[in-house]
Amino acid sequence: MLNTETALKDTMSSIEGALGVALVDYGSGMALGTLGGSQSLDLNVAAAGNTDVVRAKLRTMEMLGIQDSIEDILITLGSQYHLIRLLTGRGGNGLFLYLVLDAKRANLAMARHQLKRIEGELEV
Repeated sequence: MLNTETALKDTMSSIEGALGVALVDYGSGMALGTLGGSQSLDLNVAAAGNTDVVRAKLRTMEMLGIQDSIEDILITLGSQYHLIRLLTGRGGNGLFLYLVLDAKRANLAMARHQLKRIEGELEV
């Protein structure tokens, strides 16, 4: 089992092209932990903003009567991928991992696979 700090370090070191990662509570919009980022990539601001994305998608699913769960939400920019992975196990309800990738260096399929593995090992 990985604690938050170890999971964030594992994410940054095991996923090629990772620029930053955050564990976010989408009830409050607060980042419970961050690693990476830069002056132009404030992970705390991104955590709050992506909370709105998650809430909007959950609300839309409810309005449409979709009885399913979200695995990932992917936002592609010209130079970056933003991957939101909702947590489902071991007390992770209401949390998501937010990962920013350099689109030129990242393998999106491998990043999703690694993030799913890390989610499975994360103990919150």
